[in-house]
Amino acid sequence: MELAGEPVDVGAEAFIARRPELPALLGELGLSDQLVHPAGLRPLIWSEDALHPLPVNTLMGIPADADSLRGLVDDRTLARWRGSGRSPSTGHRARTPRWGHSSASGSARRWSSGRWIRFSEGYIRPRRHHRCPCRGSHARRGPRPRGHQPVRGRGGSPPAPAAGPVFGALRDGYGVLLRALSTAASAEIVHERIRTLTRDGDGWYADPVGRVDGVVLAVPAPQLADLLADIAPRASAAAADIPLASSAVVALALPADAGVPQNSGILVATDAALGAKAFTLSSRKWPHLAEREVTLVRASFGRFGDAAVVDAPDDELIAAARRDLATVTGVSAEPVAAHVQRWHGGLPQYGPGHLDRVAVIEQEVAGLDGVEVSGALLHGVGVPACVAAATTAAARLAGRVAR
Repeated sequence: MELAGEPVDVGAEAFIARRPELPALLGELGLSDQLVHPAGLRPLIWSEDALHPLPVNTLMGIPADADSLRGLVDDRTLARWRGSGRSPSTGHRARTPRWGHSSASGSARRWSSGRWIRFSEGYIRPRRHHRCPCRGSHARRGPRPRGHQPVRGRGGSPPAPAAGPVFGALRDGYGVLLRALSTAASAEIVHERIRTLTRDGDGWYADPVGRVDGVVLAVPAPQLADLLADIAPRASAAAADIPLASSAVVALALPADAGVPQNSGILVATDAALGAKAFTLSSRKWPHLAEREVTLVRASFGRFGDAAVVDAPDDELIAAARRDLATVTGVSAEPVAAHVQRWHGGLPQYGPGHLDRVAVIEQEVAGLDGVEVSGALLHGVGVPACVAAATTAAARLAGRVAR
């Protein structure tokens, strides 16, 4: 969408640039020049009424060494863990969490007296750590086969990352990518919600659209459960068991001289008396946005199990975003423009057993000739993971339809 006369992303913003899927897709569509990288400024944490630098060298947001927590936990806790030689991310020497186990099984018990666990409950996505299995949620390198053992760094720390910037974005927003995909596919866009899907000869009947040769179901888990109820009941039940979280993004275009800090963003601890869970200081984070005549800031609202804030009126959300931004940064300038974007049920939660549910969905749908499933409910909510799932589904469907 446009804000203050220029495009702004109000859904996904950054993506993991070290995964190959999105750069490859941009190259295929002739959009490689759209790929941009962040300025490299450090993010902050707002906890106990103060800003702190975000610890570096983390595993899924959990610090891998005690010293990175200086200023975030009390000195006694810091000294205890430094002396133990153990990793805060695991509580063990030279070990990382096993895939499929809840990250709270260790870190929550060990760090509940400090600030970190209260912050990390809302880290990146609106979820609770006791519902977040490490293997099911760690989608940076894609899904791992059963029995896979993660690579371990020295002393239990994460392995050294590959070379190159970690994150990327599109200079003119994801709308450029969507339009290019539509043009390349010669797609006819039909805005209809499919109510039922039934077999029709060697194809399928999608009510109310009509007969189709094949279909990729890239829909939220509840809608997937409804569409598969009669044709793949086990997959339907598995999809129905995937919980969702809702969120809202408030995009603010502030005056260029508003005084926004020279940091990429601010993550808010869950114990803080604020409505926002995070701020992206977009014009600081992305050099191409710093060239604009306004300063762009995104405020994120909504945590798992607390969707009421997402349904608040626009003026209330905008006021809350401004109030919370002033609290953590001192910036109280009147916005030049503002926009509220709600994502109801937009974030599937990867709770314990998620990969088993996905396996049931994929195995049963594999028996439906001409039907594929894609989307964030499978192997990752990030854009590269979704591109990977969609590419696999489209390739299989094209192969089936061509037979």
